[in-house]
Amino acid sequence: MVSPDRLVALDFFNGFPEAERATIAEYAEEVDVPSGATLVAEGEYAYQFFVIEHGQAEVSANGERIAELGPGDFFGEVGLMLTGVRTATVKAMSPMTLITLFQQNFRICEQTYPEIADRLRTAVADRFPIRAR
Repeated sequence: MVSPDRLVALDFFNGFPEAERATIAEYAEEVDVPSGATLVAEGEYAYQFFVIEHGQAEVSANGERIAELGPGDFFGEVGLMLTGVRTATVKAMSPMTLITLFQQNFRICEQTYPEIADRLRTAVADRFPIRAR
């Protein structure tokens, strides 16, 4: 479990009312990873959603660097909600602290608060406009 107060500082969660953040925090876990760690690998089964609390990560697809992520950014939603597999590889460029929801816990939060899924569907549509329709 993660403290709901920590979620307020992260853009993805700070728009949710306190009760929703408390529910999310109940199911969320903190993960610390060293620099250089592969967080997710393109083509693998997708079973986690991540929000970066501290640190930097590099995103690549088809061997090509496509983005850099930092505190408040999130990833894993496309595989979790749309494709079932990772569409990119994400590697830690520095030591990182991540807030993560495993698929089962994500589904519980999604059922309790559909606004969470709505926010992620918007992100999926922004990242993959044709596939999300």
